[in-house]
Amino acid sequence: MSSETAVRHGPALDWSGGPARLNWRSWWGVLRRTVTEFRADNVTDWAAALTYYSVLSVFPGIIVLTALLGALSPTATDELVTSIREIGPGSGTQLLVDAIGELRGASSLAGPMALFGVATSLWTASGYIGAFMRAANAIYEVEEGRPLWKTVPVRVGLTAAMVVLIAVTAVGVVATGGVARRVGDWLGLGPTAVAVWEVAKWPVLAVLVSLAFALLYWVAPNARQPGFRWLSPGSVLAVLVWVLASAGFAFYVANFGSYNKVYGSLGGVAVFLVWVWISNVAVLLGAEFDAELARGRRIEQGLPPDQEPFLPPRDDWDDDPDAAPR
Repeated sequence: MSSETAVRHGPALDWSGGPARLNWRSWWGVLRRTVTEFRADNVTDWAAALTYYSVLSVFPGIIVLTALLGALSPTATDELVTSIREIGPGSGTQLLVDAIGELRGASSLAGPMALFGVATSLWTASGYIGAFMRAANAIYEVEEGRPLWKTVPVRVGLTAAMVVLIAVTAVGVVATGGVARRVGDWLGLGPTAVAVWEVAKWPVLAVLVSLAFALLYWVAPNARQPGFRWLSPGSVLAVLVWVLASAGFAFYVANFGSYNKVYGSLGGVAVFLVWVWISNVAVLLGAEFDAELARGRRIEQGLPPDQEPFLPPRDDWDDDPDAAPR
């Protein structure tokens, strides 16, 4: 970081000891600003944009997952369907269940469809990552100063990492019952290890999802943050909010919702879109919380509360197109 950048943004953020070092006044300020900035940064609008890219990504991803799980075990897709029905609202997740059923019926085309799904899902997921990078910059109040030859590799690498983590999580979701025993036999694990996995599966998967969010929060914004943390407070918050919000929305749809009356045959589509939007709101809320934790630490270090951006940029190439990067 150049001396000019240091003057404008202050010294690099010292996060030794983690957020626990914040005093109670700072914590209150973090919580208050998270709510305020959540509205000011138009997070719900950004979540709507991310929902568009999510929908583009989900069905190619289902093609890949169905082909992958079908190769793992004939009953693996049944476990996937069961897990999808447990996680999301019934009429919304029925779209995914129907898509999986149709793909299982076209097993003879599994290979070509898997190749098509991989290519398409990587392309659409890259669009999601690009939109998330723009949303993260808005949350951190920074411009995208990274040049194209930096943002493209970051976007591609982050997309690949997210796809791998999602695939591992999906395999973990269906690794239960007979599938878990078959995988355990293949790995040389006894029935005790399989029984332990049945109990520990969901906490482990929650950690994996939190890890994916933490990586997303650290890489996406053009803000110079401290070293990567495997679990950030925001990523844990995002997982908790997503689980609670999904359960609450599923309960509402099952007991009070009238989407089918309002939207007719499109009721399931409407429920699915709202659920995806809620999920993206939870992810962005976690990013907002991490950003306000960083702002709170900077305020304790003497930064004025209203100074923006509150973190120095990773790259400010675009500040002066005729200048070399600082």
